[in-house]
Amino acid sequence: MAKDNGIGKEKFKSKIGGQAVIEGVMMRGIDKASMANRLPNGEIDLETWDIKGGKNLPWYRKVPFLRGVFSFVISMVDGYKCLMRSADKQMTEEDKQPESKFEKWLTEKLGDKLMPVISGISIVLGLGLAILLFMWLPSLILKLLSKFFSMPAVVKNIIEGAIKIAIFVGYTALTGLMSDMRRLYEYHGAEHKSIACYEHGEELTVENVKKHSRFHPRCGTSFIFLVLFISIFVNTIFKLSWESVILRVLCKLALLPVVMGIAYEIIRLAGKYDNPVMKAVSAPGLWIQRITTKEPKDDEIECAITALKAVIPENGEE
Repeated sequence: MAKDNGIGKEKFKSKIGGQAVIEGVMMRGIDKASMANRLPNGEIDLETWDIKGGKNLPWYRKVPFLRGVFSFVISMVDGYKCLMRSADKQMTEEDKQPESKFEKWLTEKLGDKLMPVISGISIVLGLGLAILLFMWLPSLILKLLSKFFSMPAVVKNIIEGAIKIAIFVGYTALTGLMSDMRRLYEYHGAEHKSIACYEHGEELTVENVKKHSRFHPRCGTSFIFLVLFISIFVNTIFKLSWESVILRVLCKLALLPVVMGIAYEIIRLAGKYDNPVMKAVSAPGLWIQRITTKEPKDDEIECAITALKAVIPENGEE
């Protein structure tokens, strides 16, 4: 981890991970997952559910490099579902508006399939925006610059990668200025700090959790940075063409599973080892976590502790 704040080394490494949601935290353990939310009335609502496969994951979730792709997709889908559920929990009767004619028509036609359809559309739109910002826009900028400056392909790939990372850092920094997003980043910090407290073998109390670092090498922020960084090398090795922006974007999409697979394995190593090499690899992602995590308040830490306790296995060695 980035630092231990002078409280000693970790007693063990866990496989527990999580995600900040609206007014709460989702935690994922070995065979259970949970979500704890602070409701508008001040109470903590806790949901738990079994993870499909649990300790007996299918073969494709165990094969190095391949498992990273499936883990990312599953985490993205599950994370989005939890975000939607957590948002629903913040709705009071006063907030609910009467259904419009169009909404009633959709409900009648789709029934229980309405929310999955809406979720699917939202995910597609989100992926489309990501492709636009991190694949199409950087390539377009370099394509335009190439008309005025002659650059080797390697230099183009490096500049393109720097633009992608700048967009990512700028985007997260700007969202952090919004009060709702800052609150989300505080819950993100609470998630990291509570896992750190658990891995140090300390009792999960608010005071103990507050002592720990809010930065963690297995964070999704670090994973995204690695994906952006590794893509520079992958695009260079495969010599993606600069002749057509659209063709280049399509080639990037085809190589994305390769990039994610490599990034996932590095994240696993970074979460497992504390040697100088892994610390150097983790450093940029941990730095960006200064933007995507904030120091949490006591009530946010309480949610994280509640969610974490629900997924801790009885056999710690698991």
